Amino acid sequence: MPGTALDPTFEAVVRRHLKRLDGDAPIPPDVPLKDLGLDSMEAVELVFDLEDELDLALPDEAMTAETFASADRLWQAVCAARTRVTAAGS
Repeated sequence: MPGTALDPTFEAVVRRHLKRLDGDAPIPPDVPLKDLGLDSMEAVELVFDLEDELDLALPDEAMTAETFASADRLWQAVCAARTRVTAAGS
């Protein structure tokens, strides 16, 4: 987020799971996702949706409260997972 272009697909998927985010309001990069309506069940669904939509797998070690603390943290985990996929395919 700060200084990083957000993948529109990532933003659309995350937005679907944030019940307390107003309409087309930008996703605040550092606001706790739980404050925007993400609970533990929604987080599980969010992971499945991100993996399907972005064609990646978030590793088990990324499944922490810290990863889901904010959109910025989650974006970092997605970027790291993409880097691992790219490196593995080289």
